Amino acid sequence: MGPQKDRLQVTQPSTEVSPQTTWMLAVRDGRDRAAFAALFDHFAPRLKGFIMRSGTGSAQAEEIVQDVMLTVWRKAGQFDPTRAQVSAWIYQIARNKQIDTFRKDHRPMPEELTREPDLEPDASQILAMEQEASRLKKALSMLKPKQREMIEQAYMGELSHQEISTQTGLPLGTIKSRIRLGLEKLRHDLKELR
Repeated sequence: MGPQKDRLQVTQPSTEVSPQTTWMLAVRDGRDRAAFAALFDHFAPRLKGFIMRSGTGSAQAEEIVQDVMLTVWRKAGQFDPTRAQVSAWIYQIARNKQIDTFRKDHRPMPEELTREPDLEPDASQILAMEQEASRLKKALSMLKPKQREMIEQAYMGELSHQEISTQTGLPLGTIKSRIRLGLEKLRHDLKELR
């Protein structure tokens, strides 16, 4: 444990290190499975949304995310926190995997994937997305529990209103009402948090 600790201290920048960077360094330097699980839990839903925005279906996006995270595990030794933030490094892997998938399926690539990325990943965009996610998480926490649960099932769990009704036993009208009221409150709260 001693040599790994010394190595972690040498590789970390002098500024405050994000939990994601700490986890990535633990994976890189110690093949830490718990740290990898934390990385996976943090990045998998974000990557899925990122991939789905280019028109990829949910099931295929999940496959790509699995492939991306497997690559993160395999290539952890290549991560250098002095060259890129862990989020930029992982999103670049995701972008490359997505391009490979489009090419393999002989599908036309969405315009945003055909453009060559900048030499350095745009960390400011990734940081902005993470800050937005943080604001959304805070706004969600301020909802009534029943509204939050319905919104999470509908939008994060990707369940239809009917599927939520079947799972919970609640009438369809109640579910729609809770989601509508919750979304109205979220819009209001997110404006306040900006």
